[in-house]
Amino acid sequence: MIKIENLETLAKEKLDENFKFRTYLKNHADPQELDVQFKQLHEKYFAMYDCSKCRNCCIKLKGTIPENDLKRDAEYLKVTINEFKDKYLDDKPSNHEYDTKNCPCDFFNGKECVLGDCKPESCKNYPHTNKDNRLASMWSIVDSASICPVVYEIIEELKKIYNFH
Repeated sequence: MIKIENLETLAKEKLDENFKFRTYLKNHADPQELDVQFKQLHEKYFAMYDCSKCRNCCIKLKGTIPENDLKRDAEYLKVTINEFKDKYLDDKPSNHEYDTKNCPCDFFNGKECVLGDCKPESCKNYPHTNKDNRLASMWSIVDSASICPVVYEIIEELKKIYNFH
């Protein structure tokens, strides 16, 4: 298992190699087979890593709140929608989602997400390695290797599966 304090350095060392591997997969991997491999490796590594002890994604990324969740999230925090937006969110939504103002995420209190069960789906599903169409999202997966130890592990294991050197 990778220690979170070593992850960023390890990922930087592998960055060029990971982009070459991304290109290799684009030319050699069957998209459906790759999705199955990602899902299997996702299950394997998330059984080993405890997200609640890491929270690096909360620390290194901004959160995103869909417009449709504003009312629910504001009610959960017992504030008005305008107070919620003013305190936590950037002014303008992009694709009907608001980014949090800051990084670490404004909803991360240093231990957990203050939105509790109202946590956005994008956060619940991060790093999305168990979703379909992974070949099309390899840019974001390579970027996530410096944030999530599971992503780093998945990429390294896929290199072995594909005999990538």
